Amino acid sequence: MSFRSEFEQARDFLILHRSDYNYTYSHFQWPQFEEFNWALDYFDPMAEGNANTALWIVSELGDQKKYSFEELSKRSSQVANYLKNQGVKKGDSVFLLIENDVALWEIMLGAMKVGAVLVPNNPLLSQQELKDRLDREKIKLIATTKEYAEKFDVSSSSVLALLVDGELPGWTSFEKCYQESNFFEATEKTKASDPLLRYFTSASTVKPKIVEHSYAGFPIGHLSTMYWIGLRPGDVHLGVNSTGWAMHDWNNFIVPWNAEATIFIYKQERFNAKLILDALSEYPITTLCAPPTVWRLLTQEDLSSYKTQLREVVSTGEALSAEIISKVYRAWGIFVRDGYGQTETATLVGVPPEEKNSFGTMGRALPGFKIALLDSEGKKTDAGEVCVDLKDHPWGLMSGLDSSAEYYHTGDSAYVDDAGNFTFSERIDGLFKSSDYRISPYELEFVLREFSAVREAVVIPSPDPIREAVPKALITLVKGVEPTRELALDIMNFARLRLSPFKRIRRVEFMEIPKNTAGEIPRAELVNMEKAKRIAGEKSTYEFWEEDAKITLGETWAQELP
Repeated sequence: MSFRSEFEQARDFLILHRSDYNYTYSHFQWPQFEEFNWALDYFDPMAEGNANTALWIVSELGDQKKYSFEELSKRSSQVANYLKNQGVKKGDSVFLLIENDVALWEIMLGAMKVGAVLVPNNPLLSQQELKDRLDREKIKLIATTKEYAEKFDVSSSSVLALLVDGELPGWTSFEKCYQESNFFEATEKTKASDPLLRYFTSASTVKPKIVEHSYAGFPIGHLSTMYWIGLRPGDVHLGVNSTGWAMHDWNNFIVPWNAEATIFIYKQERFNAKLILDALSEYPITTLCAPPTVWRLLTQEDLSSYKTQLREVVSTGEALSAEIISKVYRAWGIFVRDGYGQTETATLVGVPPEEKNSFGTMGRALPGFKIALLDSEGKKTDAGEVCVDLKDHPWGLMSGLDSSAEYYHTGDSAYVDDAGNFTFSERIDGLFKSSDYRISPYELEFVLREFSAVREAVVIPSPDPIREAVPKALITLVKGVEPTRELALDIMNFARLRLSPFKRIRRVEFMEIPKNTAGEIPRAELVNMEKAKRIAGEKSTYEFWEEDAKITLGETWAQELP
């Protein structure tokens, strides 16, 4: 059986039986491959002679460009031949810092065809964060735009430098790729377990950890995501998120094309909810996936005044409130369905298409995944850590898991009801979400301790109506330093220069940080105290927020979409 037919059989099964969750869940089986290259074995055969629109890019000024599946297949083969002729080979790392330009999709497909490893990055990363990523990866090629070229030193002859939107000294114009043949033939097979993607994500460490996904794991695993969204061939899919994160690579690359749907990209300089709603009204968009922060902003507008062609709307990143779901339903007559996954995984749990009884929860285990809640002793329970049963070797999980392990532990806790619906409870390791990003307090605390006036720092989530939570620093000052608004501003700006905008400290409270009898910081108690303060609307004398200090740092939350 060919790669394509086995992959497509699994895909077609999920599309055909999308309305019958119980049947789909009990009968779905993962396709099995020893070798697999999604770009060569699935995309190219699917795209041959396929004039349907694969990618539709629209700017906020109304300019638009459409690219067919066949066109992108040929153009990406030209890129693959260029990369191959420049010495990029299987296993080499391709460092991407590109926003929503067609070159991004062409390079991702082309790099896949030669068996390279994609290392996506977001433009909001600080210089220090970019340096860390470059130091930790053996980069063969850097691809970016004029806007971000100055962030890189490309004087080294060992690194190829590709500029996708023009010419600059030291950089090669992406246009040279189009001089190559549009027929590509791989000289080496890609193993299913070969590395395809590497992401840097917050962890319970000072530096972000690297999460790696394989050539089969990521695209095959995200068949579950395709099922959850409810995508069908011919759909026009809008995924609202920014480049450089795993969500972009499944929401605006792998998942829609798994379903032979059109990827619709709406390019904005800054996020504007009204413009997104205008686009939903003007264009034939049938499916929408956006993080909760976007839904909270969309529902601040009069949704009922916008007529759309939406059939499926979903959200992932954190739980949506019943209020948000109700507002969308009253305006458009459709439910926003929640889903749960991580950078380390495909979508594991979600409210299935056409489900009527799972709202207010994360939903049920998606086809291909067996989910168990385990207590601290590893026993199954109704309220515990969300874990994935590894017995049947599911795709969609990061590489490098212990082959002898029985479960993959997510680090998130939840509880399950009698109908099999899971509800998120909390993060076990102290990490938290802000604007749908996973934030490591330990990474932020490390930066804060470098400030000369800080003796001790603890970062906790502080509830926020738009971002769900924002990083708040509890700070104990060195002896002799007075807590002032100006000092709080200095500390916020100090952290801002060293961290991405979505990680920056937005609230500071000067205090003597408490410890228990064992000398440990009671983080859970501090988090609960902060929640109570926000509910009561209280602020301490020595507590300062960005808005209080009239801090204008230039960015809006919209540039922080994951």
